[in-house]
Amino acid sequence: MHAVRVASPRPGRVVLSATVRDPLVRVETLPTSPELLKVIVGRLETGGPWIIDFKTVPHYINAGATQSGKSNLANALIQGLAPQPVALLGFDLKGGVEFTPYSPRLSALGTNRGECTALLDDLVNLMTNRMALCREAGARNIWQLPDGQRPVPIVVLVDELAELYLMADKSEKDEIAKTSTALLRVAQLGRAFGIYLFCCGQRIGSDLGPGVTALRAQCSGRICHRVNDPETANMTLGDLDPAALASARAIPAETPGVAIVASQDGQWYRARSFYVSEQAAEHAATAYADRTPLWANVISGHTTPPTDADLAEFLDSIPDPRKA
Repeated sequence: MHAVRVASPRPGRVVLSATVRDPLVRVETLPTSPELLKVIVGRLETGGPWIIDFKTVPHYINAGATQSGKSNLANALIQGLAPQPVALLGFDLKGGVEFTPYSPRLSALGTNRGECTALLDDLVNLMTNRMALCREAGARNIWQLPDGQRPVPIVVLVDELAELYLMADKSEKDEIAKTSTALLRVAQLGRAFGIYLFCCGQRIGSDLGPGVTALRAQCSGRICHRVNDPETANMTLGDLDPAALASARAIPAETPGVAIVASQDGQWYRARSFYVSEQAAEHAATAYADRTPLWANVISGHTTPPTDADLAEFLDSIPDPRKA
């Protein structure tokens, strides 16, 4: 017997689940979901697919130490979203070394806190414009708008979330406060207006300030891989089921890709992502580069597919930190 779990999904009901062997030892790739903003990224311990569905769960925290599978999950997400009619926005606080290879499919890429703050300002202004559009049409969200009026949905991929909050000296205090407030506003209001967050980090703790705790409260999607410190696991899962937190702390180092997954329904599962190499994600980003909306068109409300010349100009405008 591999494991037994007892759960009480509602008062008066107890569910006993037993597994003979671990279904996550070997995870085979499943077909990509044809639905917008939905990506099959792995399998759950139940044997079912592990699905990241932004229309159901709009914002996620993805925590994990180096070699835990955190970056692999981001690769799977990029590969799954690349063919979809969505805009992808990258916040790469490692100076761009993680997301620059995927830049053909990114509408914009911030490689330091200043650039990310500018992009967050764009997102806040974009939300204001979409609010006005929905209000004029009598719609509660962009999905109630007619197809011809519906703006392109945006998925914001954030790598190394802690770097947005770390302060070297007091001179950075105002910039951090501005960044924190803008990111929190996007998390609070973005769902209705088609803006979704996928925030990754090795360390996500309350010591980074109240902004991180407030952001955590807005992210109902929680993913915790193996982590190096209990505080990160606690920040990711601690306000949910204590059993989920204990399971996350018990993930062994020799099982990369295994994570504890919790969502807004209060249920949690062990899961494992499919292996998606950096090369595979880069290939998808290049293969579907023609589906990348120009950021200037997104923020102005014009989202027609870019021409080859527009795409080349856009790619040339992205600084390559490897050549810096």
